[in-house]
Amino acid sequence: MQQLETQLKEIDQRGYKAYKSLQGCYSFPRYQLFIDHVQGDPFAEPSRCRILIEADEMSLPAGLFSNAIRTIALEDYLGRHFAEAIKDHVKGHRGSGRSGEVAIASYGQQVLQRNAVLVRAGSVEVRFQLALPADARRVNGREAQVMLFEELPKVVETGLFSLLGRLEIVEQHVDSVEDQQALRDQLVEKGLVAFVAEGSRLPRATGVDDRPLEEAVLFEAPDSMRVALSRPHGADIVGMGIAEGVTLIVGGGFHGKSTLLHAIERGVYNHIPGDGRERVVSRADAVKVRAEDGRAITGVDISPFINNLPQGKDTARFTTANGSGSTSQAAAIMEALATDCSTLLIDEDTSATNFMIRDRRMQALVAKEREPITPLVQRIRDLYQQNGVSVVLVMGGSGDFFSVADRVIMMDNYRVRDVTGDARALAVEMVETEGEVLPIKQRSPRITTRASLSPHNRQGREKIQPYGVRSLRYGEEEIDLTRVEQLVDNGQLRAIGYLLSYCEQQLVGEQLDLNEMLDKALNTIKQQGLDALTPYIIGTLALPRLQELAATVNRMRRLELVT
Repeated sequence: MQQLETQLKEIDQRGYKAYKSLQGCYSFPRYQLFIDHVQGDPFAEPSRCRILIEADEMSLPAGLFSNAIRTIALEDYLGRHFAEAIKDHVKGHRGSGRSGEVAIASYGQQVLQRNAVLVRAGSVEVRFQLALPADARRVNGREAQVMLFEELPKVVETGLFSLLGRLEIVEQHVDSVEDQQALRDQLVEKGLVAFVAEGSRLPRATGVDDRPLEEAVLFEAPDSMRVALSRPHGADIVGMGIAEGVTLIVGGGFHGKSTLLHAIERGVYNHIPGDGRERVVSRADAVKVRAEDGRAITGVDISPFINNLPQGKDTARFTTANGSGSTSQAAAIMEALATDCSTLLIDEDTSATNFMIRDRRMQALVAKEREPITPLVQRIRDLYQQNGVSVVLVMGGSGDFFSVADRVIMMDNYRVRDVTGDARALAVEMVETEGEVLPIKQRSPRITTRASLSPHNRQGREKIQPYGVRSLRYGEEEIDLTRVEQLVDNGQLRAIGYLLSYCEQQLVGEQLDLNEMLDKALNTIKQQGLDALTPYIIGTLALPRLQELAATVNRMRRLELVT
């Protein structure tokens, strides 16, 4: 500690690069400070730092990190609390460039596996960024002393040590997350694809604010779909169970159909207590699919849905730089199936009409041999019966799906009614299926070239940079992920970039199918930890799912496959 103070005094008002001499480890009364990387300029990415508190100093009860999910939940809580302490105690901007900034990874409503905070056998490591202050491009040693010797100790004290006096709150957070995981783990055994607990608050504050809407109708389960699931911490949870098969969500406009589907879509993640969806769980591999005009599609077998295109274009290995609504939605389904997902989630609002339905009048006008699209309504039963893939579908504009649905639920003023019997009574005609039933699966492997996955730009520099949660700069390409709706965190995109780089370096030569390769990379990281992705220590990664990892690769415009 004294050494650091002496160094700051010595380099005060020198050129900014003099800060480089601070790189190293410093002992403070109750923790160690590691300065792992020092920025070269006040306008550059802030310096990377860590706080390490040994187990005997932190004295966390072992029960808080007794298994993997409890450890993730504990790390999540510590990171959130550390972030709040930064807001409370750090002055912020002082001097030129980004001088004075202190930041940890951003935390949303979801509880994700991250590497911002690591709990190992009771020790706690917190990783954060700290922008060392400058006057123009000179060291501001006095302000640096304020940051490191006054502000940072307060952040550590209130953000970490103060929690030892109110462990009940920490335990509630950890227990809640473990409960959610327990609910999700029961879905397969119970034959369910999703569960929505009584009293859940599904609507969000706004379209860009994922926090709960305060004045919202709380969820009530219809009697016919009411189930109870157990949890480790408390009584059984009662709610609506959505069974395997084909489930329609119907109802008038603005009555909550898409709101329910959105909650189910996000049910693949655990949520913080108070979110309103912390007892809404879905199969961990459920995938939201949609139309995506203009996206690139490379070598995807969309023939189960689209065939006999004009000019004889091959749909068994379909490639285009400008997908239509129908071809992009067909590709999205086939790409999701290639990840071995068990559940598809579809909303008519984001679907291509000609991909979903083709009514009898249109069939009479346009001859079957002139229509290359086999609509989803004719293949949806095959998805479940051939592949065991369930579908939850929002459909308010057509009754054609009544004949193929196992369950129909109606949203009426944000309340759910089971109207399966009424829908079946109206479904007087069965939907005609195709004479030849093609298998709904990718029939040939997709093997990527090494050049496709290179993270290097034209200058030979590695470039992996997420922008929010909707695009990723990877090498020479900016990948548009705006319509990959189950990406929820900037850290997931950053980890996806490093996972693709790992595949390029370690796995491309094995000639694996694309999804086999991605799954192998992801499993390696699950075993070794997110730190295995980078040669240096950073704290801004969050674990993605295989489904979003694959979705990113599939949207790369420079993706090339081995022929």
